[in-house]
Amino acid sequence: MLNDTITHAERELYLTLLELAQQQPSAYEWLTRLPTWLNDIKNKANYAHAPAYQASVARLPQLTVNHVDLNSDTLTIEASLNESQRKQTTALLKQLMPWRKGPFQIGGQIGDDESGIKIDTEWHSDWKWQRVAPHLSRLDGRRVLDVGGGSGYHGWRMAGAGADTVIIIDPSCLFYHQFMAIRHFVGSADAHTHNTGRYRTHYIPVPLEALPEHSQLFDTVFSMGVLYHRQSPFEHLQQLKGQLVKGGELVLETLVIEGDANTVLVPHDRYAQMNNVYFLPSVAALIGWLEKAGFSEVRCVDVAVTSMEEQRKTEWMTYHSLIDFLDPNDSTKTIEGYPAPMRATLIAKK
Repeated sequence: MLNDTITHAERELYLTLLELAQQQPSAYEWLTRLPTWLNDIKNKANYAHAPAYQASVARLPQLTVNHVDLNSDTLTIEASLNESQRKQTTALLKQLMPWRKGPFQIGGQIGDDESGIKIDTEWHSDWKWQRVAPHLSRLDGRRVLDVGGGSGYHGWRMAGAGADTVIIIDPSCLFYHQFMAIRHFVGSADAHTHNTGRYRTHYIPVPLEALPEHSQLFDTVFSMGVLYHRQSPFEHLQQLKGQLVKGGELVLETLVIEGDANTVLVPHDRYAQMNNVYFLPSVAALIGWLEKAGFSEVRCVDVAVTSMEEQRKTEWMTYHSLIDFLDPNDSTKTIEGYPAPMRATLIAKK
């Protein structure tokens, strides 16, 4: 029997935006665009794999879920899995590979990998969250936008940290359906208990530039791992600012290099085998960019060199990973000879 997880999640998104529009009229424009956004991601003409991804989600079995922990490093859905359900669920989730952001566990207890299905993703996204979370303004009761949210791991963690509404955006058809697979098992565990019973965590499969400009709907906006993919970084910063309420908080995480306020690396061709990397500023330059874009109280809260333990091949992501992108004789350099990936997190106010 097929489940209606995607239909139900999309209805919850519609009702959440409708509720929001009654307080914030700018959300009405989101509502008018929503049918197009949701239809486009399922259109086989746009995404050849869309029907197969939908079928994988729809065939996931109904489990008796005992507890969902959105606040543990491995997002854990405690449930009883018999052997048949375990095999079926594993096979369906593997049809949604590669899994890049996580980790997730379905079945078993927290810390018990044996009886559950552990989706060991390419990225230890929990490590990034551990670096970022201590520096955030409290998320309790806030509306949050997660730009380029991938499978939704960080969005779930934002809900686990108390956010009132989380909207994840990412134009990837695969990541949208990965989110829906996890949503299937999370069910109503993230719902508001105090008033409407609405889901708190939602996913819209679009890039930032598709959103209505100057919506000013969100108290906190996250852009993690996006800026270096933008040909116009200032345009990206302005688009982020347009989604924030006055006084709202931007959390920006991106690749950086060592240097002073005038140092910016523009890779000639590829950077760490990625052909869509355009600008890698120093932290000082990035602070200047944010100030020039009109943000205030800009501060760098973390700088970390990406390790081969944090980003690596796994059973759930079998393609090339960081080890293949670095110089085999000198891990401080990429295969092209640039400085190895180093990521900084900055926080700023609108």
